[in-house]
Amino acid sequence: MKMEQGMQLIDGNGKFNVDGLKDFMTATEFAQSGLSYAIVAIIGSQSSGKSTLMNQTFHTNFKEMNAYNGRGQTTKGIWIAKCSDIDPFTIAMDFEGTDSNQRGEDDTAFEKQSTLFALAIADVVLINMWYKDIGLEHAASRPLLKTVFQVMKRLFKPRKKTLLFVIRDHSKTPLEYLKTALLEDIEKIWAAVAEPETLSSAPLREFFNVEITALPSYEYQEENFKEQVAQLRQRFVHSTYPGGLVGDREEVEPASGFPLRAEEIWKIIKDNRDLDLPAVKVMVATVRCEEIAGEKLKCFTTDEDWLEMKEAVQAGPVSGFGGAVSSILETYLSEYDREVVYFDQEVRIEKRRQLLSNALMVVRDAYDTMLMHLYSNTVKSFKTSLEQSQNVAAIHLCSQSCMSMFDQGCEDAAIQQSEWNASKFREKLICDMVSEMMAKYKKQITHALAKRVESLLEAGERDTWASIGNLFECNTEAAVSEFSDAVVSFDLRTSAIDTKLQHLREHARNLVEMKAREAADAGRVLRRMKDRFSQVLSDYESSVSWYNWTGEINLDEVERKTLSESLRILSIMAAIRFDGMPDRIEKVSPEATTLLKPEDCKSLWMNFIEKIKPMMTGARSRQDGRRRTRSYAAAAAATGVGAAVAAVAGPAAVVDAGIVIFWRAMRL
Repeated sequence: MKMEQGMQLIDGNGKFNVDGLKDFMTATEFAQSGLSYAIVAIIGSQSSGKSTLMNQTFHTNFKEMNAYNGRGQTTKGIWIAKCSDIDPFTIAMDFEGTDSNQRGEDDTAFEKQSTLFALAIADVVLINMWYKDIGLEHAASRPLLKTVFQVMKRLFKPRKKTLLFVIRDHSKTPLEYLKTALLEDIEKIWAAVAEPETLSSAPLREFFNVEITALPSYEYQEENFKEQVAQLRQRFVHSTYPGGLVGDREEVEPASGFPLRAEEIWKIIKDNRDLDLPAVKVMVATVRCEEIAGEKLKCFTTDEDWLEMKEAVQAGPVSGFGGAVSSILETYLSEYDREVVYFDQEVRIEKRRQLLSNALMVVRDAYDTMLMHLYSNTVKSFKTSLEQSQNVAAIHLCSQSCMSMFDQGCEDAAIQQSEWNASKFREKLICDMVSEMMAKYKKQITHALAKRVESLLEAGERDTWASIGNLFECNTEAAVSEFSDAVVSFDLRTSAIDTKLQHLREHARNLVEMKAREAADAGRVLRRMKDRFSQVLSDYESSVSWYNWTGEINLDEVERKTLSESLRILSIMAAIRFDGMPDRIEKVSPEATTLLKPEDCKSLWMNFIEKIKPMMTGARSRQDGRRRTRSYAAAAAATGVGAAVAAVAGPAAVVDAGIVIFWRAMRL
């Protein structure tokens, strides 16, 4: 498509050519112009040479009327073309003529709509008018000017537009005279248009820069016409520079927003709604900034460097992660800033914030993964060092070293564009490091108490619980004191430290209780009571001479003492005594932790009594046996005497005498 030939932007029925404008923007690269562009529109009556003037001035190729085919409508709707060889980038817009026979007197809607569109979209509006119309009350250009002024007063705030009146077929009348007459006409028409309340007595100059030029007849003075047009063309070169035709324009919008802006303005005009150009400006800025932000977000998410960084961090911590990601983000944020710099400030700032927010959402998982690696590695390193630390000073050094390593890693991972910090990971790290220290001191307490408590309970000696209490207090407070000194490295609140210390004490107490409950198993208690009874009874038997065991020892007294020793075991296992109370079953404090209920103790005792009956029966039998053995010895001595007699009396007498003596001995 040769863009000098132009394309129909809006057809005669008012349909906006969206696809055509998109192709036009691509072919002309209009969007790359930024703010360095100008839009020139021409309005005027039908067959007044508008297209010819545009083609001659801007080297476009709009369709022109062929006079040999008669006078009639040539341009239908609104056409757009790129001006050739003019700096800055300039767009020419050729409008359908007013006062058209084809549309008729009653169909003036499109005329008003197109005029409003020209005023809203163009920087310079050329008003093409005949020389002969100046000063005439009913000239063809007067209704057009009235429409222009009504639109400007009703719908626009005071903002400068350049109205360039081009007087066609100028002859002998001096131009200065024509300018004076035309300006008087313009002022009269302006004054006659009703003023909105908000713009009462607003002067014409607040709305327009009025320029007037004249051209000779193209048909009869073609060479002179072309010379004058060449001079007119020069006025559009550098038109945006200070002093140029549009050098004082305000609130210029970027060229990239032109398609959306033009479409929205035409839609509002067609819907016969009040045209709020500031609102259109914000709408265009919103859509374009969103589109540009979307493009930059897509570019970021597909950036090769970012994808490599994202993949690498899954395997482990990446050195320089934060700086690299921040640099990639800044690249696309800077590109966004450059492309939206001329759009509404509030809109572009808000859309930049959204772009950054969306980009950071993409980055967040990788950032959290990075911090998780730092956290995991630090915990692992701390555990290894803690196991090798033999004292509080070594633990202090280990803690400070690990925290410093973690903080440096977090600083390296920080994303400059975010307000993220590693506080949650740091808090979790401190919590886990303190937990590891707690585990170390719990292990220390367990090592110091477990076996020794088991041994004391198994032994069941006097003041067992007093011994356990001393052991508990000494080792627990030692661990608590060391932990309290070691945990200072983490700058925890006093209440948090107190809670941890209480947990250590509870661990020690729970350990003692666990060992006590294991030892308080009914089967184990019964076994130890029987073993104690058997041992004490055996000791009595072993300690008493054979002779005294026969009659002088009161076996009931021995049984009472032996039962008392076994009862001590039951008393020890009845309750946990940290209250200093003696290990007596009838002396249990209400605050003591019960191991065996009274009914359990009674049941165990009754079971124990049944179990030891054979032992006592055996002991009594052994005592009786020893008594008999003693009698056997006496009987043997008598048998010896009888044997001597038997030697005299004969064998039968000896046997009888021996049986009698043995029988007597058995009866003793």
